[in-house]
This record gives sequence, C-alpha cells and structure tokens, in this order.
Amino acid sequence: MPFPQRRLSLRRMNALHPPDRPMLGILLMFGFCAVAPMADALAKILGETVPLLMAVFARFAVQALLLVPLVLTTGRVWRLHGRMLHLVVLRTALHIAGITLMFSALKFLPLADAIAIAFVMPFVLLLLGHTILKEEVGPRRLIACIVGFIGTLLVIQPSFAEVGWPALLPVGVAVVFAAFILVTRLVARDTDPVGLQAVSGVMASVVLLPVLLVFGSSGPEALRLVIPTPLDWALLFGVGLLGTLGHLLMTWSLRFAPSATLAPMQYLEIPFATLIGWLIWRDLPDGLAAIGILITVASGLYIVLRERRLSQDVARATVAPQPQP
Repeated sequence: MPFPQRRLSLRRMNALHPPDRPMLGILLMFGFCAVAPMADALAKILGETVPLLMAVFARFAVQALLLVPLVLTTGRVWRLHGRMLHLVVLRTALHIAGITLMFSALKFLPLADAIAIAFVMPFVLLLLGHTILKEEVGPRRLIACIVGFIGTLLVIQPSFAEVGWPALLPVGVAVVFAAFILVTRLVARDTDPVGLQAVSGVMASVVLLPVLLVFGSSGPEALRLVIPTPLDWALLFGVGLLGTLGHLLMTWSLRFAPSATLAPMQYLEIPFATLIGWLIWRDLPDGLAAIGILITVASGLYIVLRERRLSQDVARATVAPQPQP
C-alpha cells in the first residue's frame, strides 16, 4: 500500500524538519530570554545558603528527573554509541564546567553584570570557529570582536576593582559555553534535543553525586553536603526546572526559525537580567559598566547581522541561475 507509506514518511520528515514558523520561533526565544535570568537569579539566592556543588547537582538532577520519564514514555532515542557518545560526554563535561563557573560568578557579581560579561561568548565563538572549524572571519567581524571585548573589559573593570579575580569568572563561562556550542553543533543534527538533554542530565548527576557523598559535611565549603531548608528545596527545584525549560525553549525555537532570525533576540537576556536584578537586589549597572554593556550588545548585534547578510549572499549565489554554455 504505497499511499499510506508515503503519508507516514511525510509525517516523519515533518517531525524531524518542521516547516519554518518564524513568529513561534521568536516567541520561544523570547521565553528563553525571560526564563534563563530567572534561573540565574535563583542560583544567586541559593549561593547565600547552599554549597556550590549542591546547587550544580540539583540543576542537572532535576533535568534528569523531568526529562527521562518524558523520553521513556514518548519512545525517543537516547542511547548513544561510538563517536557520538564521546561527543556527548565532552558536551556534558563542558556544561557542568559552564554552570559551575556561572553559579560561582553569581556569588560575587550583580546578576546583570555577570550575564553581560558572559556575552563575550559570541566573540569567543567566532574566533574558535575560525581556529578550530577553519571558518572564515573577515576584518569587519574581527574588528567587531575587538570592540566587543573592549566593552566587556569596561563591564569587568568596576567589578574587578570591587571583588577582584572573581570578576573574571563570566569570561570563563563565555569560553566554556563557546566550546559547548561548537560540540553541540556536531551532535545536534543526529540527536533528539529532549533525549540529548535527558542523557546529559543523567551523566552529570552520576558524576556529581559521588563527589557530594565523598566530601559529605566535612569537605571544602563549596563541596559540602548539607540538609536544605524547605525554602532551599524549592529554590533547588526551581533552578533545575527553569534551567531545563530555558534550554528546551532555545532548542525548540531553532526548530521553527533560522538562527539568523533568533540570534539578535538573545541580547534581550541582558535587560531581563537588569530588571530582575533591580527588583530583587536593587542593582543597576552604572558608569563604565553601563557603557560597556551597550558596546558589547552593539558589537554582538553587528556580528549577528553581518553573519545573516553573508549567509543570505551565499544562499543567493547558490540559487542564482547559471549561464548557459
């Protein structure tokens, strides 16, 4: 019966490659920009009472608890082998490192400053793509990277004067997550996003739980295992829930709209973080930090728009009619 088989094939193709729905993609990315700073704000609050490793473990344990049942009930593929398994292990290690660095930074820095400094990531990603993937980086984008990094230094300078070296932690976040995105590019086309996140949650939990149990209540302060209060339990679950939801919103947004359309929206995370920081701690970037944030955002947007224009030029060249011999 060829017709039913054809219908099933088309359904499978639509599931793997859904048609573009730009407005839905934009709304999902908007949701990510609102949710991600909320998760970071909860992590900052937790940093006052809960050891660092416990907060990081909760982030991944809740992700596993939420997504593994979903994977099992929907029959998604989440078993990995060979090269793909190695890449997912590397991706999980980078994810753990990035979350740990970000949670550490939030103990010392205002929420908006930490996120703004971490937005040096597009510049790092561009340079890593040029170095590792041999992607072409023209002089204009290189200049934008330099200007954006100068803007980041303006954000770092007041924080560095106040708290010292922890002001550099978000730069580490940017470098780690740039590598995380590069690895994700290598695995995203061949894995289901929900299954991938479920596997990462399980892997990270399996790695972090023994460390917590080994140190118990007698290890270094950041690695100790303590009994959370009811409020701490709620915050720990909230960090994991919002972190997982934010990552899925970003992943789903990319299924419905091109990355070139969505990339400029990611900078909305900074004003959301500024608003949340003001509502909770009455923190507002001022002076050099505010100028640096504006420079960083402007440089990042230039790179995004430049990338979009270059990709459009390549697309036009590809579909242009060739002259007849």
